[in-house]
Amino acid sequence: MTRIRVTGPRQSATAAPGRSPYPREVTEDSDAGRIFIRSLIRSQLRLALVVACGFLIILAVFAVFLVYGPGVAETRIFGIPLDWLVLGVGIYPVIGLSAWLYNRAAARNEARYRDLVEDK
Repeated sequence: MTRIRVTGPRQSATAAPGRSPYPREVTEDSDAGRIFIRSLIRSQLRLALVVACGFLIILAVFAVFLVYGPGVAETRIFGIPLDWLVLGVGIYPVIGLSAWLYNRAAARNEARYRDLVEDK
């Protein structure tokens, strides 16, 4: 059996010396650059608040269902109370979905910022 090594060409992670990867407006700290960066920070903050509030609302709905749901406190699955299972295991898919949605939207915000700055 022969081993085959599959590699790609080497790529430098840094920009060329003397050349900034950012547009001139951002690196020179101009008014336009400050406005672009401020809009990016605001959109990322708004996104973080929306995702956090959505997660907290879902968590509150879970808690209300478990406290006021009929027969939830007495229900057991494999000897473990249902409310423990829901809060201990069932919440992790919600956390994962929230993180995935946040990551996608944050990348989209940054791509829009890059497009806006590069078009300038």
